[in-house]
Amino acid sequence: MTATGIAAPANSKPRLDISLCAPRGFCAGVDRAVQIVELAIERFGAPVYVRHEIVHNKYVVESLKAKGAVFVEELAEIPDAERERPVIFSAHGVAKSVPAEAQARNMFYLDATCPLVSKVHKEAEIHYRKGREIVLIGHAGHPEVIGTMGQLPEGAVRLVETEDDARTFQPAGDRPLAWITQTTLSVDDTKAIVDILRERFPDIVAPHKDDICYATTNRQEAVKSVAPLVDAMLVVGAPNSSNSQRLREVAERAGCPVAVLVQRASEIPWGTFEGISRLGITAGASAPEVLVEEIIGAFADRYDVNVETVRTAKETTAFNLPRALREQAAE
Repeated sequence: MTATGIAAPANSKPRLDISLCAPRGFCAGVDRAVQIVELAIERFGAPVYVRHEIVHNKYVVESLKAKGAVFVEELAEIPDAERERPVIFSAHGVAKSVPAEAQARNMFYLDATCPLVSKVHKEAEIHYRKGREIVLIGHAGHPEVIGTMGQLPEGAVRLVETEDDARTFQPAGDRPLAWITQTTLSVDDTKAIVDILRERFPDIVAPHKDDICYATTNRQEAVKSVAPLVDAMLVVGAPNSSNSQRLREVAERAGCPVAVLVQRASEIPWGTFEGISRLGITAGASAPEVLVEEIIGAFADRYDVNVETVRTAKETTAFNLPRALREQAAE
């Protein structure tokens, strides 16, 4: 029965208010990387090889495969007969040994490294030239961390992952210290680690501008504004996407009772959302908007949805494409 005493239709759906975080989804660096692969296929034909996932999103990777991209983990996997084909380095960046290997193999390569990651690489090189010992705050094994540490000789960059690491870190010598970070970290976690390092080493040199990228920061701030107001938060992104995992963690810490990461609608754990009336949705920086729309559609099949966008920042950043592809893009 309804509040008026009139029986509700048998097929009526429960109401669900969806707060859609903005900004969300693709950042300028991811958008540029995907464009590089698509434009390279248009200009040079298929196949075009890509070293590592161009971005951490299965849907994006599969879509590019269908267009003619071939993904490999190492350059040695590219057949000798295909070495004249273009090879693209992922948005996460690569160690200096990778383009050196490509040159040794006479390969034509395009670098899709996000310019904000390249900025961190340059910072590391400047600190090294100035004789500083470099502390990198990041996650061991992440492609971006591997690429950043690979800009300099082994041992020049020391990795700190946690607050405990920061408390126990011991400099290797008497050189001055400097810190840099992975671009996709939790803003709050990183601040806590930096605070410990600064307390222990007051003269440690900071980046001229925060290394955590604008998109990571903006998406976390949007989640912080929505998470305390909803019953559950759904993050669209891949499990190996650092920035997506951080969004889920940020939602939990901001007071959201339930925070779930899914790649697409088929993974939604419906039992987890049973009984909710308010849902927050966001997407990691490597998740395309089409997947957000797919997930909203899946909820609309089960609920009478009302969608409201909650915007906390406006993004206008855009990055130039490699010179070899600019004419193709202009056409």
